[in-house]
Amino acid sequence: MLKIIVILLIIFLIIFIIIGLYCGLTIRNYSIESEKIVSNVKIALVTDLHSCYYGKNMHTLVDKIKKQNPDIILLGGDIFDDKLSNSNTDIFLSNIYKKYPIYYVTGNHECRNTLKNFKEKMAILDKYNVIRLKGDVKELRINNSIISLCGIDDPSISNINEIDNNYKVQLQRVGRKADKNTFKILLTHRPELIEKYVQNEFDLVLCGHAHGGQWRIPGILNGLYAPNQGLFPKYAGGYYKINNTIMVVSRGLSKKRKYIPRFYNPPELVIVELKNKK
Repeated sequence: MLKIIVILLIIFLIIFIIIGLYCGLTIRNYSIESEKIVSNVKIALVTDLHSCYYGKNMHTLVDKIKKQNPDIILLGGDIFDDKLSNSNTDIFLSNIYKKYPIYYVTGNHECRNTLKNFKEKMAILDKYNVIRLKGDVKELRINNSIISLCGIDDPSISNINEIDNNYKVQLQRVGRKADKNTFKILLTHRPELIEKYVQNEFDLVLCGHAHGGQWRIPGILNGLYAPNQGLFPKYAGGYYKINNTIMVVSRGLSKKRKYIPRFYNPPELVIVELKNKK
């Protein structure tokens, strides 16, 4: 009897591990209601791609986005990587830029290495008409809804010798400039700075960086470790509400980190639908 139990436990453990290591691309949907939204707005949030490969011509990711038919695409940093070639990101952007308006903020990996490498990455964005937000506010009319889209650089931008690279100054500026009567969105890379974001009364904060805590056990452990948060991160991935600000943290699209596979934490494309609160 004991032998049978041991065999069953081993089989269960093998199945548990196999399922946990599944790394197929998933869709994560969030619905957010606000009186400031007149007509529905669908946002595709793409973060932490790290120039990973998603099939020939990046079709796996591109097709998922097209199927969701978003009104706008927001790139929340680490779309490029500091070690991998830029080619997959280049191909990805080449296949989506004609169909959607695209906005971008820097992540920490884009700000590593040299200023020359950084400029090469930014040149790719320019080639595909991607708008980089660096302490900027863009007032957008989408389906008759007015959105103040704010974006700030990652704090690691200080490693790059660029003008106006203090993210704190940028955050204060967008907080002041954004029209409070519109739906205010902050696009940023890091979730752990939420207390600073809340002070500026954003309706919605969209970010990534935490990679879902890398290892998860659904219903038990939301994330084991995240950069700049350490063990058992508070903001590993998902939906959070702090005061009147909602924060959505993407678990990102990077399929793995060096030597550490994702576990019960498949890459995700985040779709946020803004709706009128009746």
